[in-house]
Amino acid sequence: MRIIFMGTPDFAVESLRVLVEAGSEVVAVLTAPDKPAGRGKKLQQSPVKLYALENDIPVLQPPRLKNPDFLKELQSYKADIQVVVAFRMLPELVWNMPRLGTFNLHGSLLPQYRGAAPINWAVINGEAETGVTTFFIEKEIDTGKIIYRESIKILPEDSAGSLHDKLMVLGGKLVLKTVKSITANEYPQTEQEEIDFLKPAPKIFKEDCEIDWSKSTNEVYNFIRGLSPYPGAWSSFQNTENDQKGALKVYQTEILEADSKYTIPGEIITDNKSFFGVQTYDGLIAIKSLQIPGKKRLNIEDFLRGYDATQIKLS
Repeated sequence: MRIIFMGTPDFAVESLRVLVEAGSEVVAVLTAPDKPAGRGKKLQQSPVKLYALENDIPVLQPPRLKNPDFLKELQSYKADIQVVVAFRMLPELVWNMPRLGTFNLHGSLLPQYRGAAPINWAVINGEAETGVTTFFIEKEIDTGKIIYRESIKILPEDSAGSLHDKLMVLGGKLVLKTVKSITANEYPQTEQEEIDFLKPAPKIFKEDCEIDWSKSTNEVYNFIRGLSPYPGAWSSFQNTENDQKGALKVYQTEILEADSKYTIPGEIITDNKSFFGVQTYDGLIAIKSLQIPGKKRLNIEDFLRGYDATQIKLS
């Protein structure tokens, strides 16, 4: 089984690693072009590219997937199947090229949470369960025939980051299972079921990440952990002591019972030593780690050693 693997971030590396270590014949890797990053704007190679180079796998990085020269090069590898994990949308000329088609690993239990950010949205929405799905790519995004699904519990303390890592490992195993089944020509193809209420998972932008303290404690808690560590939930703040303003990012929190004397959403309750809480409409959120503009992420004790929290206002 000649495989071309397509992916870019760390989430994809695990699936590629599992395939390579199982002895699969990965004949080439397709990944994003190198991009400038950091203060020096040095070209940064994707995690998938770095792994491929370490394992002597040819790397393709076309800026345009419909470029005739690229399509000719892709065809020259004579892949039996293509495996896609955390990569961009493919034109039909690409996904329809191998004789056995192209399958994708998606970080949800399809058909729920189709889209670019399924892990984040599952946590934000307070789901108790999610999983990974392998399916054959077709014209409409994330709608192809399902091959396999594997579920996992979302724990109350899970963040998008911890769930990402769990699904990354689970996904690698499911990709290998899928490849083995297709190699043996013994694999299911199930149409995605029709569901009245589909929960989408659109791409998340900075403006989507602002915390609304007037929501319930559970909603605020899930929102923050669903965006942690990336892209990060934030709240507008002002330090009245020095008129510093900006977006305060919140990464880790804990739900506490509300104190009846605090009733204004967004009001800060602190001892200025080890506790920094924010009132919601029905409870209290204790912030455990945060970051202010231009500074590194801090646990709350270190933050309170440098700032007078009684002078901070959130909105």
